[in-house]
Amino acid sequence: MGKLLRRWYFWLILLPLSLFLLIQLYFFLQICWWIDHNPDSTSFMREQLSVLQEKHADAKLAHVWVPYKRISNNLKRAIIASEDSNFSEHDGVDWDALQKAFEKNTKKGKVVAGGSTITQQLAKNLFLSGHRSYLRKGQEFIIAYMLEAVMDKERIFEIYLNSVEWGVGVFGAEAAARHYYGVSAANLGAAQAAKMAVMLPNPRFYDKNRNAPYLRSRAGLILRRMGSAELP
Repeated sequence: MGKLLRRWYFWLILLPLSLFLLIQLYFFLQICWWIDHNPDSTSFMREQLSVLQEKHADAKLAHVWVPYKRISNNLKRAIIASEDSNFSEHDGVDWDALQKAFEKNTKKGKVVAGGSTITQQLAKNLFLSGHRSYLRKGQEFIIAYMLEAVMDKERIFEIYLNSVEWGVGVFGAEAAARHYYGVSAANLGAAQAAKMAVMLPNPRFYDKNRNAPYLRSRAGLILRRMGSAELP
């Protein structure tokens, strides 16, 4: 009987725990590799490519990696102002922003605010799917803290800027700048950058609705906030 209990203990507790730790180790080692190596793609990019190829077998993503210094400070400030005003200060998760988002969503009776930091968004894009669940959110927190533990803020932001989705099959600042304005990421003006930043929560929609009233009004607000955005 004791031997049987030990066996059940192994299968029900030790084995799942061991698998969980191995997965975390894989994530951590991959993050360490990316300290000085650029990711060729992300989990989210591969997922979206698969979706596009279901309709067109020869579909490809628009994606060009550019160094941090070749991305306009206008875009960096706009994204921080729009997505994560405390990016330079938090350690991966902004608990105050999450609390405010929860209160806002509760008041509205639906999800109108996310509260995820730039680091959390990067964690999700690099390793996870777009499906929402408490388990996925918990894993996102763990990966976000891993990223902050081994990378500086500039490197986290550089990878984010080069891998975030900006439209249908469009990923990264360089491809997005050329897709929307026909310029390089280095040459984005303040108004252009503000509009691109506002697209991020719903980029495929705004790719098809570039003159949406909310996009224009929100971009004007972000443009006014950009001056106070702190860059890493």
